[in-house]
Amino acid sequence: MRRNFGAAALLLSAALALTACGSGGSGGNPLDTTSAAPSGSASAADGGKAVIGSFDFDESVLLGSIYAQALEAKGVQVEEKPRIGSREVVYDQVKSGGLTIVPEYNGNLLAFIDLQNTAATTDAVNTALKEKLPPELEALESSPAEDKDTLSITKDTQAKQSLTTIEDLAKVSKGMIVGGPPEFKKRWEARFKDVYGLEFKQWKATGPTTADAIKDGSIQVGNVFSTDPKMTANDLVPLEDPKSIFPAQNVTPLVNKAAANDTITSTLNAVSAKLTTESLLEMMQKISVNKDEPATVAKEWLSTNGLG
Repeated sequence: MRRNFGAAALLLSAALALTACGSGGSGGNPLDTTSAAPSGSASAADGGKAVIGSFDFDESVLLGSIYAQALEAKGVQVEEKPRIGSREVVYDQVKSGGLTIVPEYNGNLLAFIDLQNTAATTDAVNTALKEKLPPELEALESSPAEDKDTLSITKDTQAKQSLTTIEDLAKVSKGMIVGGPPEFKKRWEARFKDVYGLEFKQWKATGPTTADAIKDGSIQVGNVFSTDPKMTANDLVPLEDPKSIFPAQNVTPLVNKAAANDTITSTLNAVSAKLTTESLLEMMQKISVNKDEPATVAKEWLSTNGLG
């Protein structure tokens, strides 16, 4: 059976290659999965080809631009498809080959494919990912840069309610409105109840406005990323997570194995080696506060780190 499967795979690969040669261009719908071969197939004579997607928030767009410009510097033909949507959409695109690469966060990726997994440290999360990811996908080397989920509140709420940890929320959560990304409730409601006994009065999909919604009082607690500049600007406090419900969240390239050649892999690993939490926060402040374009900020960081 294994030998027959291999022969069939070779025939299929040949057919796909012929179809790809007859295709005209790399544009189109970012969610189109009807192409005959992975869009990022490493077939170009220079350094290969890559289609880079990102989630629908600024930091993901920034990271996608860093990846894109680093690869272009190595001769890879790159197409960027920013702000595609949530993980539920983007993950399937990388798996199918519609995307070659997406900047991921290792802890959230693991929770997405195995919600019950309790791995918390970077090494434990990455070990679990190797076991759980389907054969089409590979998580490359994680960067030291980490953008963790938090449940955050205002300093005023902290003082009035005597809240220091997520565990403390259990005594007041039934009177609170919690906000976060559109998928936040689906992913975390049961887990919060099981681990910390949290039950909220209402869940609101506040998306990128979550930090502002906490500040203006339309929600009392929200899911804000630790590198969001609005944490400081809005005087917010992240609650401690003593039971590690939020695992390590290292920035980690997720790639389609068939489409990622050695140049792509080595370049992305080199980017990960240089990227730190501090540099990520600095770049995000330029985008959020100074209103610089992600591509411009990405270019500056790559040049500073000898990767441009």
